[in-house]
Amino acid sequence: MIRFLKNSLLLIVATTFSLATFAQKSSEDVPKGWHLKDRSKDGYYGISLDKAYEFVKGKKSQTVIVAVIDSGIDTLHEDLKPNLWRNKKEIPGNGIDDDGNGYIDDVHGWNFIGGKDGRNVKKDSYEVSRVYHKYKAKFQNIPDVSVLSKEDQETYKMWKRAEKDVVGDREEGMQLLILNKTYEAAVKNDSLLQKAIGKAVYTGNELEAFIPVADNARKAKNGFLFFFTANNSMDMTNQTFLQEFNDYLEGQKRKAEAADVVPQNYRADIVRDNYDDINDRYYGNSDVMANTPFHGTHVAGIIGAVRKNGKGIDGIADNVKIMAIRAVPDGDEHDKDIALAIRYAVDNGAKIINMSFGKGFSPEKYWVDDAVKYAESKGVLLVHAAGNDASNIDSVLNYPSPVFVTDSKRSTTWITVGASGDPKAGGIVAPFSNYGVSEVDVFAPGVKIYSTIPGGNTYGNAQGTSMASPVVAGTAAFIWSYYPQLTAQQVKYVIENSALKLTDIIVNPETGDNKLLSEISKSGGILNAYEAIKLADQVSKGLINAQAEKKEIKPVKKGAKPTPVKSF
Repeated sequence: MIRFLKNSLLLIVATTFSLATFAQKSSEDVPKGWHLKDRSKDGYYGISLDKAYEFVKGKKSQTVIVAVIDSGIDTLHEDLKPNLWRNKKEIPGNGIDDDGNGYIDDVHGWNFIGGKDGRNVKKDSYEVSRVYHKYKAKFQNIPDVSVLSKEDQETYKMWKRAEKDVVGDREEGMQLLILNKTYEAAVKNDSLLQKAIGKAVYTGNELEAFIPVADNARKAKNGFLFFFTANNSMDMTNQTFLQEFNDYLEGQKRKAEAADVVPQNYRADIVRDNYDDINDRYYGNSDVMANTPFHGTHVAGIIGAVRKNGKGIDGIADNVKIMAIRAVPDGDEHDKDIALAIRYAVDNGAKIINMSFGKGFSPEKYWVDDAVKYAESKGVLLVHAAGNDASNIDSVLNYPSPVFVTDSKRSTTWITVGASGDPKAGGIVAPFSNYGVSEVDVFAPGVKIYSTIPGGNTYGNAQGTSMASPVVAGTAAFIWSYYPQLTAQQVKYVIENSALKLTDIIVNPETGDNKLLSEISKSGGILNAYEAIKLADQVSKGLINAQAEKKEIKPVKKGAKPTPVKSF
């Protein structure tokens, strides 16, 4: 699932609950593009990108292909279209697999959650529900686990964890009831306010400035305005808020039904492959935009929106092509789709793969592991968002992950990214970000990031580790374009070892305790493109003995030991 943010609806419903949206719009108390700025010059905790470009001024660069495995990308966007990857061996729209790679008309990439009839998966179930119901009949009445095979015992552990989560969701029915009533009240208030204000679409700022005359309009204003203020989203429109509220509500309803209702197999109805056969791989369609492109479009812009064209925003990498691979629905992604998406990216020339999604269960993780090993063998760097649950992923299971099921070894070309912010935008570490001294390699800006959104010429804010990951992926592309001789392990080494080691006290996202960044991440630092490109230059010239890039960098916290990652 695309990593959503936890907002402040617990205040609204007066219970322990939080609304999640991946596209939280925010009041602009930091400038657009703050994540690219320099702390000493501009006063913001950005990645010092202008200084990095000054360092390579006059140096030639090579094009780097970055695959974005996500929800879809607006291929017609003015700030993305020139930098989209183009499969030169494929003739658009002729219905023929011109390059013989098994994927017909894959001009800009491939959609693994589409059907050959042109339909596309929009929503899907959650992996926890799929796991629970798949193995329920097999395991629910097992009197003695020891009689199971070793493989079945591991599957049983996964199922018991799913059972606990699913039953727990069912017991939260009262919260769902309150949430539903809150949504109904919001819709009613919005309808009244549209008439009172005299317009169908308005922002939180416009609502705040509105002076109602009638008593019912005043009450409606107070009720609806709280949605905007509690979520720090005054520039969000009423329509956007209600749409995201409704989407989240529908997702919670699906979760609540998980214990009693076998989840609908949305994917099977549309994709129609043999899911259990990883070799049945030539399914899907070429519609990489499809019906859910917001998230992927925003991610792609952070990496590679056209620089210095006077439009919208500047991406991080100046010589990049974005390969669009659609594999993430509104719900949890399927392991087979992710595994094949990684392989497609590698086989078609991607040097970097951005993965801003994740989930808590991975029943076919061995398929994903094999794809990650394949990417590593081909020198491809994988960048993954750590997630937005404010959890320690040293101990909380978080997939996909760089640790392999079969041998517990770790990929050497994988970077896990937490989200940083700015003191002016809520703190140095994002309050929603996952963390971990063993599992989160580096932090990067992920709060109030301004980027491309669907609509052809539209831009907006979003935040999450989903936005921090492409900041790292874009920086990796920038480094590689000027120093193409570096290996994937060396690029990883450069990014992690050049991260700025802050002495500032930060707040642990989960506990609220004061910490150092070195106590919640492996590198103990925030990505800095300027420091990274300087280190890349030294490594490329042999001035730095970078043998460590072939090994996993040890945690910086003394005495810290990596937490073993379970099979499921």
